[in-house]
Amino acid sequence: MSDRFVKNKGLIYTIKDGVEFIQFSNLKKYENIINHAFTTRHGGVSKNEYESLNMSFAKKDEKENVWENYKRVANALEISMEDMVFSDQIHENEIRVVENGDRGKGILKKSDIRGCDGLVTNQKNTALVTFYADCVPVFLFDPVETVIGVVHSGWRGTAKQISRNAVRKMRDVFFCKPQNILAAIGPSIGRCCFEVGDEVFESFQNNVDYSAKYCKRVDQRWHIDLPAIIKRGLIEEGMRIENIVLCDVCTQCNRDMFFSHRGDKGQTGISAGIMVING
Repeated sequence: MSDRFVKNKGLIYTIKDGVEFIQFSNLKKYENIINHAFTTRHGGVSKNEYESLNMSFAKKDEKENVWENYKRVANALEISMEDMVFSDQIHENEIRVVENGDRGKGILKKSDIRGCDGLVTNQKNTALVTFYADCVPVFLFDPVETVIGVVHSGWRGTAKQISRNAVRKMRDVFFCKPQNILAAIGPSIGRCCFEVGDEVFESFQNNVDYSAKYCKRVDQRWHIDLPAIIKRGLIEEGMRIENIVLCDVCTQCNRDMFFSHRGDKGQTGISAGIMVING
């Protein structure tokens, strides 16, 4: 674990019952109302490139190992697997409003949640679950209206401003005021490692008018700061800068702690972002 990770004041590193996960300081203050976590790669039973806390059934990992990983995470967080709702991520910007009847979808029963990279809810005991291996996790919480959201923001979703869409969904459906919403932008690939060509840079230029500030050209390639673009977008949407924690930890640089699609050349597991309103 790097010194940069250890010294990050926005993060809370936790080991419970052998499971290692990350929480965020601004959300942890409301632990009597919500529970949340971003899993690391440690604390499970998966083997080889999936070692050890792989949270994806879509990988070629042994299914019984993934089940055991979920049991361990659920026990550590004191939530029920029956209450979990999985996203169905396609790198777009659609947000799904999750109801109590959605509990168990994607993990214990067939899901009709399709093409949604973000989930929001105001229902208690309904645990939102999204998946990552370099893409940006964004956790949202309105303590006034008691509404939560978790967003999977890859580069395509970031260019399509999915996190702003989530804030708008919380506003339009649940009457949340952006200035009341807290956000935590979790571990993801950093500008140090997110190296892309002109086509990706042009996608940001065409869709995000403030993105140039967060793009740097090095040796004919572009390095783009996805978390910083997301943070700027949330502020543009009306959120207060003091309500946003940006953890500034690169998953590729910290492959000892996190799964990294780029760093592991696609041979890797998946982390989960989990958030629930307590019952």
